Amino acid sequence: MLRSGLWLGFYAMILWSWWIMFSMNRDMDLDWIGRPGPMGEAMRAMDPRMDMYMPMAEFGPLFWMWAIMMAAMMLPTLVPTLRSYEDLIRSADGSRSGWLGVLTGYFVVWVGFAALITGIQLVLLFGGVVDMLGIAKSNWIAGGLLIAVGAFQFTRAKEVCHGVCHAPMTYFLGHWKPGFTGGLRMGLGLGAFCLGCCWGFMALGFVGGVMSLLWMGLATLFMVLEKLPQIGHVVTRPMGFLLIAGGAALLIYPIVYGG
Repeated sequence: MLRSGLWLGFYAMILWSWWIMFSMNRDMDLDWIGRPGPMGEAMRAMDPRMDMYMPMAEFGPLFWMWAIMMAAMMLPTLVPTLRSYEDLIRSADGSRSGWLGVLTGYFVVWVGFAALITGIQLVLLFGGVVDMLGIAKSNWIAGGLLIAVGAFQFTRAKEVCHGVCHAPMTYFLGHWKPGFTGGLRMGLGLGAFCLGCCWGFMALGFVGGVMSLLWMGLATLFMVLEKLPQIGHVVTRPMGFLLIAGGAALLIYPIVYGG
């Protein structure tokens, strides 16, 4: 009964997070791709230095948005890890409190990253690099970001971090600690490796807008696929090629069409 309740709560948190993001998207007059309607376009054109309250130019509301987004996008990628820990409840001295510890540690890392990327977005916003919706103002910036994230897919850092995320059981066996505190420590470690593996896909929100449900869905789907034991190791580099090609296309577009 406890096991079922924990898993139901876990999936309910994911669904709730996606519902909150969907509601925010509608409130900001954006479609599912992230394109603004009339009200959204007016918000996008606002100067963040205007003497009025603008949630997307304030740390608190923006951090809340990123924290909920981390839950919506990253918790689904944790399923293989939690299932691996579940096996150790049956075969070793794992426990439900340890399971919760792993989940908590993982979430703490990503909430910390939410605070960091909130600060980065505000710096970019007030520096005129992105608009109020978090969309890069220049094809050169968007294209360069796509190429940088694509190139990261081929690095040793990506290989090491992905190797841990792809085989969490190996990490558990090498860093095993029982109880909630032990689970928390392992969750923090796994969360750090997951952050090292997936940070680039979060940064890509600045290409099409951080409130784009399309970007959120595609990034979540790919990160889940990357962590599946059967296919995770074969999708990483092809995605790198796709991202680099997309970035190159954005860089070439203004040259060819004078945009």
